[in-house]
Amino acid sequence: MPRNVRRGLLAGAAAAAALSLAVPASARPGGAGQPPAAPGSDRAAHPAVAAQGAEYVALGDSYSAGAGILPPAPGAPLLCAQSGKNYPRLLAGALDARLKDVSCAMAETKHLEKSQYPGVAPQLDALGGGTDLVTLTLGGNDNNVFLGSILACGTAGLGSGGKGSPCKDKHGSSYEEQIDRDTYPALKASLEKIKAKAPAARVVVLGYPWIMPEQPMKGCFVKMPIAEGDVPYMRSLQAHLNEAVARAARETGSTFVDLAEASDGHDACAPAKTRWVEPVLFGSNFIPVHPNATGQQAMATATESALRTNRG
Repeated sequence: MPRNVRRGLLAGAAAAAALSLAVPASARPGGAGQPPAAPGSDRAAHPAVAAQGAEYVALGDSYSAGAGILPPAPGAPLLCAQSGKNYPRLLAGALDARLKDVSCAMAETKHLEKSQYPGVAPQLDALGGGTDLVTLTLGGNDNNVFLGSILACGTAGLGSGGKGSPCKDKHGSSYEEQIDRDTYPALKASLEKIKAKAPAARVVVLGYPWIMPEQPMKGCFVKMPIAEGDVPYMRSLQAHLNEAVARAARETGSTFVDLAEASDGHDACAPAKTRWVEPVLFGSNFIPVHPNATGQQAMATATESALRTNRG
């Protein structure tokens, strides 16, 4: 591989990691076996969600914030990288709800109760007895598992020239074990705290849209430097995170919005007009490996659909 291409891929991988969700860990290729969307509180239990002027609070990480999509949200902390076109704003417009968006790029579950940056309040401070609706994407940044997996698998892919499964061979099930041991209980505890702070609210948790396809695709390695054998490994890692999110939602009576089927074929390796998530290189967002504007719209649409049915 030419040196300049290798250097560019490494730089892109590092940039993706800097403000990432990142990809988790499982051993089930293709994300098979994902649980169905967990049943949440229905509209009858939360009539204010559908009412004009409902009080809506958006929590979460960069996938909630819409990091990398212009224009930036006016008045939001710059370090949180909120977009004026993120799914919370799109959803608030569709519902005619009053939005308070405290989502923030690089947020972990601990930042619900702890300030992430100077002057940025803990996210739970935005909740109260009058909150009608809460949405979030969260868990992808916890324990540095996914930042670590992006760097590890990207570096391994470059080192192998895109051949074999060097990342899976080295790391095996270690990432998924950390999800089960640390991320899942943190997510469940976080949802319980949200419900305690906003007991009248419907709480909606979104899964993460696919970053990698099920199998290697021609031309993908140039955009996403993951070795051929590690493509299904990375896909299954993300499935494991989404399974942990779904389980935490189900066990706390929250609504889970499962994006697995909807986002299939819209991963970072898909053509520019089709993808919902931008790749490390040659993407349209200035923060790679994050949803683009089309992806944020799809997330808003899926969430609105869940809110207008009796299932989460």
